Amino acid sequence: MLMRWIAPLWGLAGVFFLLGFAVYRLTPRAIEGLGMGLGPWQWMALVLWTAFMGVAEGYGGFQKKFSPRTAARARYLRDRPSPLRAILAPFFCMGYFHSRRRLRITSISLTAGIIAIIVVVSFCPQPWRGIIDFGVVVGLTWGIVSLAGFAWKAFFDSDFEYSPETPESAG
Repeated sequence: MLMRWIAPLWGLAGVFFLLGFAVYRLTPRAIEGLGMGLGPWQWMALVLWTAFMGVAEGYGGFQKKFSPRTAARARYLRDRPSPLRAILAPFFCMGYFHSRRRLRITSISLTAGIIAIIVVVSFCPQPWRGIIDFGVVVGLTWGIVSLAGFAWKAFFDSDFEYSPETPESAG
């Protein structure tokens, strides 16, 4: 009975930590870049990039896909706990294993792509790095908030109808 709550909470805590740590690490760099004084083109880039990241990453990536699926996988973990899934719950919730092949490939590809982007952006000079990081912080913050909302619904609404995208789940 205890594993039924510890495993999904551990899974969600791991995901929240990962996203929150990224926000924690990027926010000072974003503030530093914006504090350097931006020219008109840089302000325009900041506004457009932030809007793009809010819509593409925050709304499209997190609110429409990642957050409901991750919450559904945490609910699945609550309802069908296993020792391996419990130990590796954050990785399970993010779709790295016991998921459909397409989700596994997507999860691994996105992780590799994000790592590559982090390396490339680290070479950008300020204030451009701050502009990029500011948009990413907005998208990640949207993701954290949407994941919290979907996690609440997954555990407390009886009609949570999002697929955990496990091998045996339909749709």
